[in-house]
Amino acid sequence: MRKGSILLIGLLSMSVSTTWAQSSEFETAKEAVANMAVGWNLGNTLDSNSGDTLNMWIEHWTSRTPSDYEKAWGQPVTKASLMKMFKDAGFNAIRVPVTWYPHMEAKFSFTSSSNSIWYASKDDLGTEIKTAWMNRVKQIVDYVIDAGMYCILNVHHDTGASNTAWLVADEDIYSQQRERFEAIWTQIAEEFRDYDEHLLFEGYNEMLDVKDSWCFASFAASGGYDASIATSAYNAINSYAQSFVNAVRATGGNNAQRNLIVNTYGACDGSGNWNSHLQDPLKQMKLPNDEVANHIIFEVHSYPDIQNLSSAKSQLTTTINNLKTHLVSKGAPVIFGEWGTSTDNAYDNYRSNMVNFYRYFVEQTKKNDMGTFHWMGLSDGDNRSVPKFNQQDLVDAIIKGYYGDGGYISGIEQVESENEMPADNEKVIYYLSGRRVNHELAKGIYIINGKKVVIK
Repeated sequence: MRKGSILLIGLLSMSVSTTWAQSSEFETAKEAVANMAVGWNLGNTLDSNSGDTLNMWIEHWTSRTPSDYEKAWGQPVTKASLMKMFKDAGFNAIRVPVTWYPHMEAKFSFTSSSNSIWYASKDDLGTEIKTAWMNRVKQIVDYVIDAGMYCILNVHHDTGASNTAWLVADEDIYSQQRERFEAIWTQIAEEFRDYDEHLLFEGYNEMLDVKDSWCFASFAASGGYDASIATSAYNAINSYAQSFVNAVRATGGNNAQRNLIVNTYGACDGSGNWNSHLQDPLKQMKLPNDEVANHIIFEVHSYPDIQNLSSAKSQLTTTINNLKTHLVSKGAPVIFGEWGTSTDNAYDNYRSNMVNFYRYFVEQTKKNDMGTFHWMGLSDGDNRSVPKFNQQDLVDAIIKGYYGDGGYISGIEQVESENEMPADNEKVIYYLSGRRVNHELAKGIYIINGKKVVIK
């Protein structure tokens, strides 16, 4: 039996109630990152949107139901069975990206049968989220948590490089959008206030400056850097992060201590050495002030080029060290909320490199107490409806990177009944047959009456 196994306290394969009583004390951010183990993104689903004010095609050519958006970018309507498949494979967390702006108060009224232009200045977003959309978001969150996993819920393509993005890393735009941003998070937080520590909130996704600069703020400006634009962008990122924390905490209940996630500028991870400003997003990121200690997580994204495997591994080591120096040192753990490879053809042309790097990536991030959420892939398109994995080799690399050569089930001890559970001096709580039970149990993974239980 493996001592000290992490993950969650509870029965992994049974349905768990998603309406939770007030928790006396949530696990810390660091504990949550460890317990989430490895994660996956339910991408191109609830985050789907038209993405262009000059061609609002979803709004123009569909009935704008939740399923119209959910299927708009080529993915099927999400089923609970998909989450169970990921759980059974050894994943313990799902990030659910959500784009909110199409589901607010804008009417998206077009002037002709061929006109799909949205004039945002005349057709305002408002602040209210539509009930039907919130209900579908809640249903998918419940799928994740009922499968026994952690769920991260965020504000996604309301940020980014498209001209529909209304959350921009700029001090003036922050001042203009602060009320709406806080109103959205107030509504989300109130909807999920009673959920326990298995639900985390992420304030915003990849927020960019007024020039849509990637890599670091003002990179897209004339000359490759503009100190004024950069300063405004970093100040704004920290202001959005603070507003997010304030809005969620103000709703009370379990939100008073829920673990919250804030991204660096552009979710940049500071990797590379080709420009002296690459680590600015890490250096300029502040830990938000919080009324409770140890409940904030920093997030970055990483899509390295793995054509040169040795170079990619070396860069990962440097990136992790920089994250520890510039983020972890500020008092919060780090997760890679999105990661994968930098080129679409890498899977076909560099398959062996991918498998090798995937395992190495997870091994190294786990070793350094950082969480990982693979961006999409693994199960894609119609495969999600079956459900089945269409990149099983990558799934295996991720799982073995975290759990070792034996995979998820290695080291599990077979126990015929709860009375035969081994004991030590540590009192823990777990769920068995739908009821909360106190026992003197050793840490580890067990099979009890055919069901898998993890005690941390």
